[in-house]
Amino acid sequence: MKYGIAEFLTLIGSLGIFLYGMKLMSESLQKVAGDKMRSILAAMTSNRVKGIFTGFLITAIIQSSSATTVMVVSFVNAGLLSLAESIGVIMGANIGTTVTAWLISILGFKVHMSSIAIPLIGLGFPLLFSKNTKRKSWGELIIGFSLLFIGLGYLKESVPDIKSNPELLHFLGNYTDLGYISLLIFLAVGTLLTVIIQSSSATMALTLVLCYNGIISFEMAAAMVLGENIGTTITANLAATVANVSAKRAARAHFIFNVFGVIWILILFYPVIKFINRIVIESGSPSPLTDASSIPVALSLFHTSFNVMNTFIMVWFVELIEKIVIKMVPDKDSDEEFRLKYINTGMVSTSELGILQARKEIYVYGERVTKMFGFVKELSNTQKEKKFEKLFKKIEKYEEISDRMEVEIADYLAKISEGELSKSGSLKIRGMFEIIDNIESIGDSCTNLAKALVLKRENKVEFPDDISKNISDMYALIDKALDEMLNNLNKDYAEVDITKAYEIENEINSFRNKLREEHIKNIKAKKYKYKTGIFYNEIFSSCEKLGDYVINVSESIRDSQI
Repeated sequence: MKYGIAEFLTLIGSLGIFLYGMKLMSESLQKVAGDKMRSILAAMTSNRVKGIFTGFLITAIIQSSSATTVMVVSFVNAGLLSLAESIGVIMGANIGTTVTAWLISILGFKVHMSSIAIPLIGLGFPLLFSKNTKRKSWGELIIGFSLLFIGLGYLKESVPDIKSNPELLHFLGNYTDLGYISLLIFLAVGTLLTVIIQSSSATMALTLVLCYNGIISFEMAAAMVLGENIGTTITANLAATVANVSAKRAARAHFIFNVFGVIWILILFYPVIKFINRIVIESGSPSPLTDASSIPVALSLFHTSFNVMNTFIMVWFVELIEKIVIKMVPDKDSDEEFRLKYINTGMVSTSELGILQARKEIYVYGERVTKMFGFVKELSNTQKEKKFEKLFKKIEKYEEISDRMEVEIADYLAKISEGELSKSGSLKIRGMFEIIDNIESIGDSCTNLAKALVLKRENKVEFPDDISKNISDMYALIDKALDEMLNNLNKDYAEVDITKAYEIENEINSFRNKLREEHIKNIKAKKYKYKTGIFYNEIFSSCEKLGDYVINVSESIRDSQI
């Protein structure tokens, strides 16, 4: 049998069907699960065992450890998971990815799944036309599952037949009897393939097919599997390149975990292979060292054993991994640490203690939107393009965190309110709901100000010195208002006096009125261009609106008093 371009393209096409099926199945499963998957991942990580189980469960369901680890990186980026919690989930994801190998070993080679895959597509196809989003997602899920096994069937057939290609066997033979060097070569091949394909599950499927067709031996296939475990960390690291420091650390932790596992298993490689070989023989199957038909199951057993043992060993070193990645990725900007500090969304303390924890968390929330306004001021005075873009992205990131924090704190307050509360406790809870709503609005106002500054820059509008000074003076008043807001948030609400907050609010309103009157006169006198006036008016008006939300926070504190 000749193996030319057409046959090679058939192989690539088969792999494409397999990958597309996996992608479709993964995405549709996430759509079917909706926010439940996110809430499960956020809630079930209160300890290492729960984190590992969560990572295993989600990866087993969506059939992609890469998808899980990318999701984990995004949650760390959003502040929903701490670094230590994320490491546990990643460990579980590594075990979960072994389910793919077992599915292929048990179903893919023993049962002709392609014979039932077409009828399954027939079942799922009509659902694609449903107006109901969930039903449509179920249709995509069924079709994705079917395509995955159709691709696997074609993949098995399109791999060159070793019996008809002895020269290929001779070529591979040059690299299979070099001891540990052979292992390192095939480990590198497994890593490279996974980096290219961006899916360890797909590379595992390809490895199983190569074994099943007798192209590579069990030992070399096992080395490729180890390489796939390193290659799969690349996806998370790529996802973390545009994320914050914590997310980068989570991705590095994944890399360290897998690389360390590969190192110790390489040291014990041949004893482990013999152990797996003995288990397979004792189960009644022929030796995978001599019979290619036993390799898929033996390789799945090796893959699972490796990940389970590695997790069992590394789970005791989470703090050490955490310290290593913190040194690897130093925190150049401490403002990038985004997560709840005082409350745990998965657990609720006693009602009165819960109120105290919520009050502390709300103060942190106020601090973060205050920092956000600081970035807006910096954005106003930034001339360099790269720095301007970086600051705007940071403001957008803070806005996302602000939205998420509001939801998390509100959920916690709702749980507290279900318990026994005194009259004062009930008033405080009601006030806290209003406070976080107004703090979130402060964050939105900061984002609107930043967007106005972006449009001003895009339209090449330059403010005269007197306008720049007026805006700077308005910013200074907003700073005073925010400082007073934080001062009030940091006190026992019963002791708060908002007289000073009102004085600052009146200053802001008076200054806004003065600027508006001057602005109308200057527009009539054509002192500056109309376009310049539009952006000027937008900025000082947005600042005054922001000030309204700031005073609303102090008013909500006052209203929570008896």
